[in-house]
Amino acid sequence: MKDFFYAIQDLFVNVLFAPFDALRSLELDSWWAANFMSWIFILIGCAAFTYWMLQLKKFGNE
Repeated sequence: MKDFFYAIQDLFVNVLFAPFDALRSLELDSWWAANFMSWIFILIGCAAFTYWMLQLKKFGNE
């Protein structure tokens, strides 16, 4: 049973968190490149918010 939990630990630490480790090391070179995905998500959120507000205005006028 102990090996099962070590396998889960190995999966998360060495496989699933590898992209986050890459971003952490990239931050030392370029802050903008390391936060690229954050900027993408912010732009998607702003676009969705704008669309939502325009739809609310359209239905409010009707």
